[in-house]
Amino acid sequence: MRVSTRHTPAFGVARLLLSAGEAVEADARAMVASSFGVVETRAGRRGGRTGSVFTAPQTGGWIDLAPDDAGDVHPVELDGRVGWSVARAAVLARPATVRRDHPWPAHQALFGSDAGFLEHYSGTGPLVLAARGPVDAFALEAGEVITVSPAYVLGYPDPVQCRLRAVDPAGPQSVRTGEGLALDFAGPGTVLLQTRARR
Repeated sequence: MRVSTRHTPAFGVARLLLSAGEAVEADARAMVASSFGVVETRAGRRGGRTGSVFTAPQTGGWIDLAPDDAGDVHPVELDGRVGWSVARAAVLARPATVRRDHPWPAHQALFGSDAGFLEHYSGTGPLVLAARGPVDAFALEAGEVITVSPAYVLGYPDPVQCRLRAVDPAGPQSVRTGEGLALDFAGPGTVLLQTRARR
């Protein structure tokens, strides 16, 4: 699968170029258009969304996807060695070679037994993310630390160190939404942020 984008960063559309018989999983509502012969199969509901698998015919094909919210679409290429933690519900599309890892030990350390606001993906191929607003990429040097509000986190690779803490220990907090919490990221690595909060 190859990915090209257009209308970014305000109203991103991702075109997925599929080889013969190749399949991709995406939110059913995100499909804008496809080449003739691409077959859609409903894959069930997860996180309040209906997932679909789109499969190209033997001649190959393409599918255009757009997220619900205005903003950027950002492909991240997974190389089979380094996984990515991404905001829950931020994945627009992924091929069968990219898997969602649940549970993920590093997330269990952050969130305990609760389902937090991040998901982990690994494998090979492009993971297409949907952001609210344009994407900001913070390239952190070794030992460089930044603090980010969870509502603005889009994703980060495994080598980046992450610590979750309360903004005000006496205030309300939620690991499901990130309310009342902050994330400290330490390099080396790149942290992707969206410039409009996901509520």
